[in-house]
Amino acid sequence: MATTRTPKITIIGAGGFVFPFRLIGDLVSFPALRSVTLHLMDLDAGRVARTAKAARELVAHHGFDTTVLETTDRREALDGADVVIITFQVGGVDSYRHDVEIPRRYGVDQTVGDTVGPGGVFRFLRSVDAYAGIAADALELCPDAQFINYANPMAMATAYLNAKGLRTVGLCHSVQGTTRMLARTLGVDYDEVEYVCAGINHQAWILDFKQRGGEDLYPRLREVMGQRHRRGIAAADLLGDDGDHSEAAAAASNYEGGNEQVRTAIMQAFGYFQTESSHHASEYLPYFRKDAGTVLEYIPERWDYYEICVAHDEQGDVDQQLERLKADLKPSVEYGASIVNAIVTGVPTVVYGNVPNTGLIGNLPDDACVEVPCLVDANGVQPTAVGQLPPQLAALNRTNVNVQTLAVRAALEGSIEHVHHAVALDPLTGALLTLDRIRSMTDELLEAHAALLPEPLRPATA
Repeated sequence: MATTRTPKITIIGAGGFVFPFRLIGDLVSFPALRSVTLHLMDLDAGRVARTAKAARELVAHHGFDTTVLETTDRREALDGADVVIITFQVGGVDSYRHDVEIPRRYGVDQTVGDTVGPGGVFRFLRSVDAYAGIAADALELCPDAQFINYANPMAMATAYLNAKGLRTVGLCHSVQGTTRMLARTLGVDYDEVEYVCAGINHQAWILDFKQRGGEDLYPRLREVMGQRHRRGIAAADLLGDDGDHSEAAAAASNYEGGNEQVRTAIMQAFGYFQTESSHHASEYLPYFRKDAGTVLEYIPERWDYYEICVAHDEQGDVDQQLERLKADLKPSVEYGASIVNAIVTGVPTVVYGNVPNTGLIGNLPDDACVEVPCLVDANGVQPTAVGQLPPQLAALNRTNVNVQTLAVRAALEGSIEHVHHAVALDPLTGALLTLDRIRSMTDELLEAHAALLPEPLRPATA
């Protein structure tokens, strides 16, 4: 970092569920970051105060001199920031309900609905005014800041922020979680695993998976996963969901590792394993959610992220996390804090980040947001080129890139027609609905979200 002053790290959306506080724990796990200024911002004063209170208690418990500030003023939080981390969801659970319930009435059942499909498109569009405001303020108040985006839909949000002039990397934990799960499945020490991934967020591909020394683990992976995760497994034969959705669980669960019929089928058909849970992966392609019977064959026990969000005990989650971090302060698998540490100290690290496709993956479009290995040091986040994906993998990615780039174009150009185009090109939606039904569903979503959409995208009746 070019400055010798105390680094300022700003978190926008710091009043969210337990994740912003877990991120603070990650940051102060690094000795070089224990004297930074953490400026926490959220529109809800009560929620940001809750996070700030827990953060102050954590750093006081460990005797750190971290400065924790809180505000509802975005410009105050951005002023002079060196790193800005975005973690918010515009509209909260109330808006999320529309994202899943309206498509479900039309027959499009999204198990998550926050990253792809109609749910992902509208979660992005109702966030556009907030992203545009952040970009305008940041270009004035902290033009050299490194932005880290954790908000979904990852590819759309990160692409938009970069298009507005912010130096942004989007972060997820699906690469870390999936590679850990596969190593655990094969009984291989994770520290002995070497891998390369590339693609798009939640649909990146594990291109190489080896044990240190050169043994290719893919043959054994195909054999083991094929035996354990056959289509038609009964729900009674599944493991339970242990509630740990950090992608770093110590054992397999219904969420990850114990219910992998979808990802195993994708690997068997296209040759490679992808980096998002089978529940979520089933939304990205047209094969697994055609009707209730097919869903049950591949996903015999429903996992519904909207229902999980509704059931969250926010204060209880923060309290539990605080006690864990008091007892055992160590970083999670998230990349955010390691990026900040590398920028501040200059000690390099490698992460998987979502960035503009500046020739990084040769057979994906230039306007795609891609997930690739990135070197991070005092010069910031530096993506590495991985060349061409196997053609079948690039083809699968492009079906989702189409939706993402049209949604971003809709936001940049204020085009309602591109909103319709984006939803109509979603592979699952197109497999289930006619064009007329898709247009009706999209119109209903536009009406439901009208108050939060950018003015050019609000329907005339709103």
